[in-house]
Amino acid sequence: MSSALAQAFSMVFEPYTLAVMVIASLYGLFVGAVPGLSATMAVALLVPITFFMPPIPAIAAMVTATAMAIFSGDIPGCLLRIPGTPASAAYTDEAFAMTRKGLAEQALGAGLVFSAVGGLFGTVVLIVAAPALADFALNFSSFEYFWLVLLGLTCAVFITSDRPLKGLVTLLLGLLVACIGLGNPAGFPRFTFGNTEMTGGIGMIPMMIGMFAISEVIRFVVDTSPPAVLVVEKVGNVLAGQWALAKKYPKQILRGSVLGTAVGALPGAGADIAAWMSYAMSKKFSKEPEKFGTGHVEGIVESGSANNSALAGAWIPALVFGIPGDSITAIVIGVLYMKNMNPGPTLFTTNPQNIYAVFLLFILANLIMVPLGLLCIKAARHVLRVPRNILMPVILLFCIVGTFAINNAMFEVGVMLVAGIVAYLLEANRFPIAPAILGVVLGGMLEENFITSMIKSDGNLLAFVTRPLAATLAAVTLLVWFAPVVMKLVRKRSLHTLPGTGL
Repeated sequence: MSSALAQAFSMVFEPYTLAVMVIASLYGLFVGAVPGLSATMAVALLVPITFFMPPIPAIAAMVTATAMAIFSGDIPGCLLRIPGTPASAAYTDEAFAMTRKGLAEQALGAGLVFSAVGGLFGTVVLIVAAPALADFALNFSSFEYFWLVLLGLTCAVFITSDRPLKGLVTLLLGLLVACIGLGNPAGFPRFTFGNTEMTGGIGMIPMMIGMFAISEVIRFVVDTSPPAVLVVEKVGNVLAGQWALAKKYPKQILRGSVLGTAVGALPGAGADIAAWMSYAMSKKFSKEPEKFGTGHVEGIVESGSANNSALAGAWIPALVFGIPGDSITAIVIGVLYMKNMNPGPTLFTTNPQNIYAVFLLFILANLIMVPLGLLCIKAARHVLRVPRNILMPVILLFCIVGTFAINNAMFEVGVMLVAGIVAYLLEANRFPIAPAILGVVLGGMLEENFITSMIKSDGNLLAFVTRPLAATLAAVTLLVWFAPVVMKLVRKRSLHTLPGTGL
């Protein structure tokens, strides 16, 4: 263990990796601070560049860019009332109300400090939970993996959408895309329509870049709303009073960090859902709920802790089972495979130095967030004035060049453009795209484990529930499926039953 840890330190603290982290941090801060450019988009745009990097610097770029982008999304939310990333949307109105009251420094400082605290908490849980889960997962067979993947896909539908039917539609769309090509257990060409390019399947990376970057470019082109105006021209000392807030709201910080980590570990959830849930919980348990919405910092403290702790939480299922906790880790899994760091429990035994390096990267990313975040807040008025009609064509150019560079194929560029158009149309009609991403990532794993299990059991379906762990996962999955239906029937029956009559 000591030699693996020493190797991890040498890989993380070498000048090249540290330089990559600083550059990725500045890039993440910029992308997060520009309204409409999400953290997921930041990571998707990084993929073609990481293709030319060693594994640890490539992961370092993604970890730091994501953490910085999630935080810096608070800046335009606070100053313009436009959240920079979906994770900042939960408390945008609260932060903007504080700005109008002359408390912009306190709102931005709370977002920065407690994002770093939440991120470090999530990292500690990742360090403790991931190796323990990996040891446990070594006992998994194809039967357990089948139910686990099915449970992950089910959670993605119910968690990421207020309309589960729409989530199911996009999930099925993602599973359909995963069927394309020869990459199936039978090696039979499916949905290729005689096109040799499609026999290799639809590339996940071009599709991700299209769905998260090109869709934003299209959204900008069709958006006719006038640009927002900065409310404040200068921001003072944002760290003043943050220690007092930490002493006043310790329960909120801990509650937000715990909830964020737990929600992040759920497949398909992510930082934005963690922030919304945490803000709602903060209001519910607050001693001053009437102050929420009027510029009260308590909600920002709790949900700010939640959104960054969710990032580390999302890496737990991604590293241990290869199941992405959110759309960002879905992209990261593709990069891990590209770098021969295949996610799964054996990664912890065969390459422990790489896992320790990932843990160190998370710690370092959250520590450097504070000084670099301070610089970003100071430069915010310049960043927010970058004309988007200049920025978007540059992003489009990077998308095309980067996607082409992966395999030197125009077909990949076509996949990217089509994916961007489809994602834009889905979101315009309020269909969540996260289930589609999970369908693409997990579709092959679901089919492979199902076929393997059927071969092992000689076609006997009862074998899927004969092992205790498989039976438990099956029961949980079926409970998630049928619990909403049962609860709806119970509510209907209670409404039709007259009080005191039993009729």
